Amino acid sequence: MGDAAGAGARDRDAEGRARNARPRDGLGRPLPYGAPGVERQPEGVVRTPEQTVAEAQALLDAGRPFHAHEVFEDAWKSGPEAERTLWRGLAQLAVGLTHAARGNVTGGARLLRRGAGAVEEWAALGGVRRPYGIDAEGLAEWARELAGRVEGGAEGVDAGGEAPRLRGTR
Repeated sequence: MGDAAGAGARDRDAEGRARNARPRDGLGRPLPYGAPGVERQPEGVVRTPEQTVAEAQALLDAGRPFHAHEVFEDAWKSGPEAERTLWRGLAQLAVGLTHAARGNVTGGARLLRRGAGAVEEWAALGGVRRPYGIDAEGLAEWARELAGRVEGGAEGVDAGGEAPRLRGTR
């Protein structure tokens, strides 16, 4: 039915699970087989919250919000149940920035607002204003402001230039 890169075959990881092996660009878009891409984030890595925030911030600053979302997703899936809303919300913010940078106005704005709500909700329910130093209120404000600009016709969102400061300082 075709080779690994053919239309009928599915890429598999070392454990035999379906996993797209195509290279990706900095915004996570698939590139043709054999094209140079950016290194992918390993999946399923268990990090401390501090490591998660630091690694995600570095990826955001480098204009790689898709990859930052994968770091947040690891925390969401491996962390305590009580923190899942926080990490899921942060992942949604990163994916929202990814979509905005790709030119997907509707998806970008929707995910930015959804992530803002989740981060605020977690901080309010937990009574924690700055979980792991994360500026939940500032992130929500950043996300809603960017969502409004994207819906208002802002073109060419620069993922690195628009990267939020997770801890609220530049």
